[in-house]
Amino acid sequence: MLLSAALLLLLDRSLGTSFYLSEIHIGGEALENMGGSPILFQHLFWFLGHPEVYIVLLPALGITSEIIATNARKPIFGYRAMIGSIPRSASSASSCGVTTMFVTGMNPFLGSVFVVTTLSIAIPSAVKVFNYITTLWKGNIVMTPAMLFSIGLVATFIAGGLTGIILADSALDIPVHDTYFVVAHFHIVMGMSAIFGMFAGIYHWFPRMYGKMMNTRMGYVHFWVTFICAFGVFFPMHFIGLAGAPRRYYDYTAFLMFDNAIDLNVVVTLFAITGALARSSSSTTSSTACSAALLPCRTLGAATRWSGPAWLSMHGNWPGKDPEVYRWPYDYSKPRKAEDFVPSRTCRTRTGEGGEPRLASSLPSPTERV
Repeated sequence: MLLSAALLLLLDRSLGTSFYLSEIHIGGEALENMGGSPILFQHLFWFLGHPEVYIVLLPALGITSEIIATNARKPIFGYRAMIGSIPRSASSASSCGVTTMFVTGMNPFLGSVFVVTTLSIAIPSAVKVFNYITTLWKGNIVMTPAMLFSIGLVATFIAGGLTGIILADSALDIPVHDTYFVVAHFHIVMGMSAIFGMFAGIYHWFPRMYGKMMNTRMGYVHFWVTFICAFGVFFPMHFIGLAGAPRRYYDYTAFLMFDNAIDLNVVVTLFAITGALARSSSSTTSSTACSAALLPCRTLGAATRWSGPAWLSMHGNWPGKDPEVYRWPYDYSKPRKAEDFVPSRTCRTRTGEGGEPRLASSLPSPTERV
């Protein structure tokens, strides 16, 4: 869609067509080919731009699924439903681009159709959220910085989704369209959720990739300051938008009706500066070298533990032949097992005593690993 929009714009600029311009004048004379509409460019752009928001979030949601399962010591609840919700989100997202165009004078019936298609994307999103919450329920949770950022993603995903219901309804969207309410909604979902997923992945896999442990205390400080400041920035923006303050205006001095929003803008600015300073300080977080036995992904029994003997500066995860896999990678907290994680390289054999299954692992013993 974006490529089509760009090609039509190129034709308008270079060959004198009128896809987007209603009247074209060259040398003071109007061309005969008139009747274009700038709204067409917006439609083509948002058919890409709005679905892209959901697509960009999918990697962060995948990272969150991995980290929550690992640190809650439980398989993801409703694993198949979780996997099925991903293509469902992608397919629903492809039909919700007109949500941003409700106030352009489009046919109200067409708007009502896209209200339904846009609200339908809440179904796979709700599946993900409920699966995450149920996975955390009664789990043996390990509160690592990666886990905190993953839970923070779930919180921001819920908060942004609730305000998205308002913007998806054509009647409710009219008074808050193109105001700071839209800025707040968009950045809670697109900004906070996606970035929280990125930070979660960094804290979770940094030791596996580089063989060093990040400073956990600094990680806790990084999360809480970022979480509080992020909501301190975007939560007040909802009220600024409800007051009618339009976005993309750098100065409101000509609009006296927005003077009451100045104090909230000051609060937003202070939280933004504090959050930026916290992120800058977290980039200098110290790290210390660690042995393979102490890597968090080994200690926690992570499914994606990349079970090589140690951190290796090589392509691939194992120095020799790839290991054989006998089971799915999320065997957490299985009944009647001494440990709360069964590695995927563990196979089942039978003993001669009653035919009871016995776990026979190809991994070295814990003593040998240390």
